[in-house]
Amino acid sequence: MSAPVMVGAGDMAGTAAMLRVVDALGEMFADLAAGRTTSPARTVLEHGDGRVLLVSPALWERRGVGSVKVTTLTPDNPARGLPLIHGIVALTDLTTGRITALLDGAELTAVRTGAVTALATRACTAPDTGELTVIGAGVQARALIRATAAVRPIRRIRLYSRTKARAERLADLLGGDFEVTVHDTARDAVTGSPLICTATSTGGRDSVIEAGWVAPGAHLNVIGGTGPDVLEIDPALFADGVPIVEDRAVALDETGGAGEVRAAVKAGLITGDDLCELGRLVTGEVGFAGRTTILRTVGMAIEDTAAAFALSPSGVVA
Repeated sequence: MSAPVMVGAGDMAGTAAMLRVVDALGEMFADLAAGRTTSPARTVLEHGDGRVLLVSPALWERRGVGSVKVTTLTPDNPARGLPLIHGIVALTDLTTGRITALLDGAELTAVRTGAVTALATRACTAPDTGELTVIGAGVQARALIRATAAVRPIRRIRLYSRTKARAERLADLLGGDFEVTVHDTARDAVTGSPLICTATSTGGRDSVIEAGWVAPGAHLNVIGGTGPDVLEIDPALFADGVPIVEDRAVALDETGGAGEVRAAVKAGLITGDDLCELGRLVTGEVGFAGRTTILRTVGMAIEDTAAAFALSPSGVVA
């Protein structure tokens, strides 16, 4: 019996790989919204001071694959010079039960998170959108930039990080490919921007982005925060905007859902029925008619399954 294929960070690099993942996620989210597949809740084991072990299984039946992801989050790792996230994903063939591939879990997480935002960006922004604001300067911020640039002709990037030196280091890395400006405040970085991505490690209830800073008709991808009640953006943005989520039930889950979405519901700004599932957006079932659009992701195990399928040697999305 052949051994599983090892898929490392280098195998996930490049625009072609990113676009394969974006397309696979589009197909999977359509299945999810139509009830053709499901994604069970993750098992979360907390230990020590904020350390977490997560186990995330999921099946994508129509593609005949399943996966199990084991991930660790260690908040004090960056101070050690180590990544915040470590992990591995095992991809299985549902017909034979064979483990067909083992993928670097941390890199897969970055790629599929970026690809989810790229999917929404492709659906919600003009094809010629060339400017991007990124709040945050870590691994996920870089993944967002890579993914967004795969689906839109990004030329200018505005950066803001609470640690300005990190934003400046990221600007240096990006300088050969983009015109990059590091801003002193989040407000300056956001004002007038057509496309905004947040990927911070904030743990608080004070919004990083206020509603009044965002231009009408802009699109936001919100992926950061370190807890279920954390706010990266002002929940008031949902009052006049289109709230987009991966799955309604997951977004509203009190134990691990999207803090901004639940805060907006509790404040009476929106109801659960107002939430637009990403699968219905990408299939054209839901329109937004020039309104501000806000994707709030929380991450789902089925996303890892679809991304692992797309990045494995046999994963070709027809």
